[in-house]
Amino acid sequence: MTATIIDGKAFAGTVREKVAGHVARLKEEHGITPGLAVVLVGEDPASQVYVRSKGKQTVEVGMNSYEHKLDADTSEADLLALIDQLNNDPAVHGILVQLPLPKHLNEDLVINSIDPAKDVDGFHISNVGLLGTGQKSMVPCTPLGCLMMLRDHHGSLSGMDAVVIGRSNIVGKPMAQLLLGDSCTVTIAHSRTKDLADVVRRADIVVAAVGRPEMVPGDWIKEGATVIDVGINRIDAPEKGEGKTRLVGDCHFDSCAERAGAITPVPGGVGPMTIACLLANTVTACCRANGLAEPEGLTA
Repeated sequence: MTATIIDGKAFAGTVREKVAGHVARLKEEHGITPGLAVVLVGEDPASQVYVRSKGKQTVEVGMNSYEHKLDADTSEADLLALIDQLNNDPAVHGILVQLPLPKHLNEDLVINSIDPAKDVDGFHISNVGLLGTGQKSMVPCTPLGCLMMLRDHHGSLSGMDAVVIGRSNIVGKPMAQLLLGDSCTVTIAHSRTKDLADVVRRADIVVAAVGRPEMVPGDWIKEGATVIDVGINRIDAPEKGEGKTRLVGDCHFDSCAERAGAITPVPGGVGPMTIACLLANTVTACCRANGLAEPEGLTA
């Protein structure tokens, strides 16, 4: 059996097209342009790449992009003052503070100072609580992207057995909540789970989000299961030459693909969906702020 490859890059392109269409309608029918503000503190190279990419894609779908770059030694008071200003700016519908923050800043305090209605990352404690109780919330981008791909592949997820490997606040926990919301039977497994292989083997859906390279081998996968690999790990690749590296997921791709019915590759799977869902969340936030119908197919 050879698995269907779930092409996250192509699917993210479809999501961005839907977002662009909705943005065009908001401008034409209501004179509203959704706006996303991204705040970057410090010089972290990976964060700088992300922020550039987010800004570029925001503009490509017709939205306004507001970038705020602050020095690494910016005080907490100054950062909170900026967030307060963005909370009160009607042109800004989504606010994202790029993590990680420099060590002297309290991440929880900063995230929870964002207006929950503008928290397009879905990390604010209010949004976490709303998601957990099945109410309307802003949903974290990576799990939302995973859910969209699963719905696209399966249609209904009702009654399916899902195992989420990893219990992070950013992916594992919200992913479990979303799967529960779509009527899956959900197990959250992690590094301390007894007989992890047996737990994973019964799953119709496996979402791997542990951050350990190729931790899940093919013989953990039930025949025909759908595997969503959230991991992005850089490992040495001597076969490419000295000092070269390559990206791998949390699943051993070749052996898992032999047993799975469908699988996301790394790179080109979940990764591209994250920014696409950030744009989708910004449009959703804009529609909610203006009392307009939410975009179909772009929310949980």
